[in-house]
Amino acid sequence: MYENKKLGFLFVLPFVLGVLLFKLTPFVMSFALSFTQYDLIDPPEFVGLQNYQELATADPLFRKSLGVTLLFATLAVPLRVGFALFIAHVLNFKLRGINFFRSAFYIPSILGGSIAVAVLWRFIFAKNGLVNLVLIKLGLEPIAWLADEHYSMWTIVLLFTWQFGSAMVIFLAALQNVSISLYEAAECDGASKWQQFWKITVPLITPVIFFNMIMQMVHAFQEFNGPYAITEGGPLSSTYVLALYIYDQSFRFFNLGYGAALSWVLFALVGGLALFSFWSSKYWVFYSGEKEVKR
Repeated sequence: MYENKKLGFLFVLPFVLGVLLFKLTPFVMSFALSFTQYDLIDPPEFVGLQNYQELATADPLFRKSLGVTLLFATLAVPLRVGFALFIAHVLNFKLRGINFFRSAFYIPSILGGSIAVAVLWRFIFAKNGLVNLVLIKLGLEPIAWLADEHYSMWTIVLLFTWQFGSAMVIFLAALQNVSISLYEAAECDGASKWQQFWKITVPLITPVIFFNMIMQMVHAFQEFNGPYAITEGGPLSSTYVLALYIYDQSFRFFNLGYGAALSWVLFALVGGLALFSFWSSKYWVFYSGEKEVKR
C-alpha cells in the first residue's frame, strides 16, 4: 500500500511542480513587484503604495481602460452565454447528422483565441473587407468598423461571442440531463414550447448557466488577442482594455512594478465580481431538490 502511495505521488509530481513554478511563484512575485519600481535591468526599488496611489488618482488612461473593459464584459458575456445556450438548445434535437453540426459549432472555440484568427477578423472588418462588401451588395453604406469608435468595440465583441463552443458543449450536456417526462407532462397540461423552455429548461440548468457566466466573465476580463491584433486598442482608446494596458506598461514601457499593480487591481475586480455573483446566485440558481420546477 505504501509503495502504491509513493507511485501515486510520483505521477502527480510534475503537475505539482508545474503549479508551484509557473503559477504560484509568479503569482506571489507579481504581488511583491507591485510595491516596487522595476524595469527588468536595475534591481527592484521598493516604493510602497505609490503605484496604487498613482493609478487611483493620477492615471486617466487606467480609468479609461477600466471603463472599456467593463463595457466589453457587459456586452460580450451575455451575448456569448445566450448564443451558446440557443445553439445548444437547437443541437439538442435528434436530427440527422446532428453530430457533424455539434462538431462544426465547437471548432470556433478551438481556433478563435489564436492571433491568426484575430488577424483574419481584422481583414474581414476592414474598409474593403467581407462585411462591407456584403453591405454594399445589399445596397447599404459601408461602415468603418476599425476606424470609428462607435463600431470598433463590436468587432472584438463579435469575435468573443463567436468563440462560444466550450460553453455550448457544457449547456448541451446539461440539456441532455433534463428528464423528458417533464416535457411530456407539460405538453399534457397544454404548455407551449416557449413555456416549456422558460418554466422547465431554464430553472433546471441555472447551475450550469451560473457556471458559464462565471467562466466567461473571467475570460472577458482577460481578453487580449482581439484588441491587440484587430484594433490595437483604438481608435481613440475605444478598445483599450485593461489587459492591453497591463501589457504595454510591463513589456513596452518596461514598468513592471506598475504593470503588476494593474494586474492585482484586475485580479481584485474579477474576484469581487465573482463573490457578488456567488452571493446573488442564491436568488436565481436552483439546485436539485431546492425548488420545484414550475409547470
